[in-house]
Amino acid sequence: MPGSRCPRPALPILRWLPRYSRAWLPLDLLAGLAVGLTAVPQALAYAELAGLPLQYGLYSSFMGCFVYCFLGTAKDVTLGPTAIMSLLVSSYAFHQPVYAVLLAFLSGCIQLAMGLLHLGFLLDFISCPVIKGFTSAASITISFNQIKNILGLQGVPRQFFLQVYETLRRIGETRSAPSLPCSLPCSCGVLGSAASLLSLWSHPGLISGSLPGAVTQLPLSCGFVGALPEPTACLGWHCCACYRAGDAVLGLTCLAALAGLRAMKSHLPRAAPAEPLAVRISYLIVWISATARNALVVLFAGLVAYSFQVLGSQPFRLTGSIPQGLPALRPPPFSLAAPNGTVPFLSMVQDMGVGLAVVPLMGLLETVAIAKAFGVANVLGSFVSSFPITGSFGRTAVNAQSGVCTPAGGLVTGALVLLSLAYLTSLFYYIPKAALAAVIISAVVPMFDAGIFLTLWRVKRLDLVPLCVTFLLCFWEIQYGIVAGVLLSGILLLYSVARPPIKVSEGAVLLVQPGGSLHFPAVEHLRGAVCSRALAASPARSVVLDCCHISSIDYTVVLGLAELQQELRGHGLSLAFCGLKDPVLRVLLSADFEGFQHFPSWEEAGEALGCCPRTG
Repeated sequence: MPGSRCPRPALPILRWLPRYSRAWLPLDLLAGLAVGLTAVPQALAYAELAGLPLQYGLYSSFMGCFVYCFLGTAKDVTLGPTAIMSLLVSSYAFHQPVYAVLLAFLSGCIQLAMGLLHLGFLLDFISCPVIKGFTSAASITISFNQIKNILGLQGVPRQFFLQVYETLRRIGETRSAPSLPCSLPCSCGVLGSAASLLSLWSHPGLISGSLPGAVTQLPLSCGFVGALPEPTACLGWHCCACYRAGDAVLGLTCLAALAGLRAMKSHLPRAAPAEPLAVRISYLIVWISATARNALVVLFAGLVAYSFQVLGSQPFRLTGSIPQGLPALRPPPFSLAAPNGTVPFLSMVQDMGVGLAVVPLMGLLETVAIAKAFGVANVLGSFVSSFPITGSFGRTAVNAQSGVCTPAGGLVTGALVLLSLAYLTSLFYYIPKAALAAVIISAVVPMFDAGIFLTLWRVKRLDLVPLCVTFLLCFWEIQYGIVAGVLLSGILLLYSVARPPIKVSEGAVLLVQPGGSLHFPAVEHLRGAVCSRALAASPARSVVLDCCHISSIDYTVVLGLAELQQELRGHGLSLAFCGLKDPVLRVLLSADFEGFQHFPSWEEAGEALGCCPRTG
């Protein structure tokens, strides 16, 4: 029919695929490649943060790319593991892959239900101060959690306050002992081995147990092989203190490189098309290097570690073997085999507890408009052993800066992750843990917003209460911080509803103007304010209630207004209404309000009851 509009396709991909242009293809390929080079090292790092085997980070990084290509509505958004989601998984999955995969399935079901039932308004009750408090605390918690890997410390607890204490107590262990032979070259042979033995003998605290037992426990790849009669008697770089020194040097170097590349990208002037070809090529090289900085730093660290391995020594703690190949396609586990029996589904759900609410809500916090896509991605991801995923701000920024045109860029990213799983996992063996820790810290440091404290101090200091409570309690337990912040924000919201501002103008009549909607918690406050001012005046004055700001009322308010009218009538005074909106007027008329008077304006109401009021 002329003038009729075509129905909007239900599947989002059908909105852009029929009009896909060839000119978009190079940009989508470039963006997908740039995001993929960021996603692969981050996937390994976030699996480490979640306390899971590293392959689960890769398992979690491709399904969201494919699902969002079909269901996504924003071209820039990328789905996958994130730092905050990994931190939550670490808290609620107990470092068990079975729990993590089941958590992804249940979170996806909840997100899908919220999208289908249009329950996104529930997230509106989580205020900005609560979100800022949570993300800032998470930034500090995650960063400090990785310091142990940067400094090469082992056996550090995961609870934040214990982490701080234990890290500060043991930070001196990062320095290599002067008498350790670890800094000697690998070719020092028998002399180096003899020095190693003497050093360890004189510092028994550096190894556990007696010297012979400790010596035989050291790995074969540490260097000085052949210097001692037995092949297991090898010393050198694998001493704990040398691990710490090597990890610390490499970790800090990677952090500095990531910070420098990030700063380079933020200050990189864009090359104009009129610039010479050499300038544009140089710009492209620098831009790609800065954008793919995570991949470059991890590659550099892996090459350094491999070089030491070839030389027969290893000063870094490596990620180790990662199973090669794609994950098996199977339903998520609904039970867990334990040594003393089987943990049933209901027990696993009880173990995860409040995490079943926190994880899906945090996943949707900034992207509720695409809740259905997130839910489907998590549900389908659980069939390929994925832990919960959400939208990544960092990778989304990379996608946008790369000039992506459609969600098809996600296909390239997902394909790159699958290729890594199929062919590159053997190379991931040599990635030092300190390099992955640097990637995580670099990703989460920008999440800390120090300026929000000063901003709220200037704008509204009361909002500092939920911010500070959420921020501090999240260091204890994440769920306590979020719940406490939401409750405090709710209390402040309810207080504003129960105590709306009331403007009173005095004259021959009392003009009362509530500053917001009138709901049942506020009716007693309104009655008290009106009666105290009307009856305290000399002489007592009738009241005009200006309802121009009131858009709705409930039955309790109607009863309260009727009681207010009776109380005023008992003192020979009247109550009239003006500025009533249609919904409010219909409610008052339907309630058979005895003696109900209403006027179009307060001037007419004032003339009916006395004379016009004067402001006072």
